[in-house]
Amino acid sequence: MFIQTEATPNPATLKFLPGRVVLETGTYDFTSPTEAGASPLAEKLFQVPGVAAIFFGYDFITVTKKEDTDWQHMKPAILGAIMEQFMSGQPVMASGQAEDTEEGEFFEEADQETVTVIKDLLDTRVRPAVAQDGGDITFKGFKEGIVYLSMRGACAGCPSSTATLQHGIQNLLKHFVPEVQEVRPI
Repeated sequence: MFIQTEATPNPATLKFLPGRVVLETGTYDFTSPTEAGASPLAEKLFQVPGVAAIFFGYDFITVTKKEDTDWQHMKPAILGAIMEQFMSGQPVMASGQAEDTEEGEFFEEADQETVTVIKDLLDTRVRPAVAQDGGDITFKGFKEGIVYLSMRGACAGCPSSTATLQHGIQNLLKHFVPEVQEVRPI
C-alpha cells in the first residue's frame, strides 16, 4: 500500500492520500482525542505524539500537528497507523457513526432562496477546491447580509484562510448573490 503525502497551505497540516475511500459520504472532524471514539483510525492517530486534530474527507485524511512538534518525527508513525488501519480491513468509522454534522444553521425564513444559492455556490465551486487543500468549508448562517462559514480540516487555523475568505469566497458570493455584503468565519 502506498500512501501519498501532500503539503497544504496550512504549514501545521499535512494531507494523506491512502488511495482508497476514507468516508463514503460527508466529512468528519476530530479536534481532540476525546472525540476519537467514533473512529478506530482517529484513536490510533491521536496516539502519535504531537497530533492536534484529524479530518477525514472522501479520499483523504488531514492531520494537524501541535506547534512544538516536527513532521519529520511524526510522519512515519502517522503513515504506519493509516496503513495498519486499511490493511486490517476494518472500517474507518465505528459502526453506527454517522456523518459529522455541525449543529444549527441560522437564517431568516425570508432568506431561504438566497441561502439556497449560497449553499449551491459553496458546494459546487468552493468546497471541491478547498478539499484539494485538505479542508472543508460549510455554511453556518446568513444574517443581515453576512454569510457565516465554518472552516475545518486544513482550513482551520490556516494562515491563508482569511485571504481565502475575504478575497476568494466573499468576492464569488458577492458577484452571484447581491444580498451578500461580507463573509465571516465561525
